[in-house]
Amino acid sequence: MSTGVFDPQAHAAAMRAQGVWHDELLNEHLARSVAQTPEKPAVVAYRAGQAQPERITYAEFEERVAKLAGAMRARGIGAGDIVGLQLPNWWEFAVTVLACERIGAVVNPLMPIFREHELSYMLGFAEAKMLIVPKIFRGFDHAAMAASLQARLPSLQHVIVVHGDGENSFANLLQSGTPVHATHRALQPDAMAVLMFTSGTTGAPKGVMHSVNGILACTYAMSARAGLTDKDVVFGCSPLGHMTGYAASLALSMQLGATLVLLDVWEARNGVAVMAAEGASYIVASTPFLSDLCETVATGAPRPTHLHRFICGGAPIPPVLVERAARELDLQVCSLWGMTEALGATMTEPSRAAEKSSTTDGRALDGMEVCVTGADGKPLPLGETGDLLVRGAQMLLGYYKQPLEGIFTPDGWFATGDLAYLDTEGYIRINGRTKDVLIRGGENVPVAEIESLLYRHPAVASVAIVGIPDARLGERGCAFVALRPGAQLDLAGVQAYLNEAKVAKQYWPERLEVLAALPCTPSGKIKKFVLKDQAKAFAT
Repeated sequence: MSTGVFDPQAHAAAMRAQGVWHDELLNEHLARSVAQTPEKPAVVAYRAGQAQPERITYAEFEERVAKLAGAMRARGIGAGDIVGLQLPNWWEFAVTVLACERIGAVVNPLMPIFREHELSYMLGFAEAKMLIVPKIFRGFDHAAMAASLQARLPSLQHVIVVHGDGENSFANLLQSGTPVHATHRALQPDAMAVLMFTSGTTGAPKGVMHSVNGILACTYAMSARAGLTDKDVVFGCSPLGHMTGYAASLALSMQLGATLVLLDVWEARNGVAVMAAEGASYIVASTPFLSDLCETVATGAPRPTHLHRFICGGAPIPPVLVERAARELDLQVCSLWGMTEALGATMTEPSRAAEKSSTTDGRALDGMEVCVTGADGKPLPLGETGDLLVRGAQMLLGYYKQPLEGIFTPDGWFATGDLAYLDTEGYIRINGRTKDVLIRGGENVPVAEIESLLYRHPAVASVAIVGIPDARLGERGCAFVALRPGAQLDLAGVQAYLNEAKVAKQYWPERLEVLAALPCTPSGKIKKFVLKDQAKAFAT
């Protein structure tokens, strides 16, 4: 490791010299596809409650992007302004991403599961100028929530509602400006284009800043290793509000000039039927989706015969699942490891999937490097577990409104907070986490934040949340609590309390264990490893 201070300019020059930063924009890939294949479907959007999908050609997609870019500019949205985007996997999400880039605005993708508790912090900290939400999604009134947030956030000037009514509906916005065509760059490829918040596992969520150069470095590397081309049909079931869906589905399909099939609500039988009907050939998703796919086809659903690449990340893949997918579906499952800060850093190539996907988390993608170090910061021998560091073309620019100092080592290494080891061929295996995180269905649960909320409950004296191993979701949350004298609390009470706090349901513990006292070290720190061992007894 070198001495000194990390130099972003030197890093950018190195990425260009290596050929892993291409200095392109998504809009330039869109323009190429419009010129070459204007009638090819760019997006096929399946929406719950809608009988037929909406099919949008590349020419039509460009028209919508131009109109939305002009309408947003007419509302005062311009270079550097942040646009919160809390939409399901709808075509409006994809169009907004390209429209923001075209006028130099920054996209702030937000998961549809977020509620007031998460959004008030994220939108307020980002000083978002516009927020785009669905009117209703999965029975929840997002429009009402957004109106409530707008009343409390001075910077939030515009709330746009998809399927809404009146002046602030998305449909009206789309028709209200002069189209803006991509005649010049309003955004530079190495400037912040995306602001995405972490799950806040060690306190308040951090705003991770990414450039288009970094995102396209990810898509080029993933598509090359997976052997993808413009002939592929990308199945987008992972949320676009998460980097898995944003980079590895939406941006990747635009870079390739492929067709993106969007599904807003995952229901296994319907999802598999859509894959088969649309000829989906590539999917990136977490282990539960793969399990659902295998099980659904086994129970009689049509097999997606064109599906040849399943990129699986978020949690270790059970060996039996890799074998089952190959045997029953003729499907190669490639393991992937990544994080919001590093995008898709390691991946197993299809030719090694059978032997490596269930035992490793892949090897570094082109433009990326990994290193495992000990407590002294020096690289460890192969096979020894230590701190996983990563650097390269896909790394974050920094954290929003935070100094760059301390994020990277002088020579560009980033501490992931994961524990791992390297094998003799450079494949990594994640086998622990230094940061306090629980991964449920591929989604990081902000454990520290949920614990902090539960500490405020009048019945709770102390609390610790750990993961219960789960065959489908990877982990489920278990809250171990010690109660105040005379107090009582059950799981329904915990969940009602978190609901009152407007916490996303996916973050609620799914089991409650009441102990007389939590196991602690002499200094008073809770021994979570003891609780994790106890939680294994509740595995399903």
